[in-house]
Amino acid sequence: MTSQLERAISRFRPRDGHVDSSRISAAAFRAMVLERLRAVERDVGELKGRLNGLIFVVVGAVITQVVLRVMA
Repeated sequence: MTSQLERAISRFRPRDGHVDSSRISAAAFRAMVLERLRAVERDVGELKGRLNGLIFVVVGAVITQVVLRVMA
């Protein structure tokens, strides 16, 4: 059992002293995730602003059409 465990663990260790440069620390990963989250929050805020503007235009057009039909 221990030899199987040692073999399984050895697959995750770097070979020949080579350090995998794609691995990053937990703090760096956390900072990267927070930055991406902030970018998504900005994008969602911009999308909400555009959607509110679109709703305002549609409601304005409907009100205009109702007023025009009542006046005619």
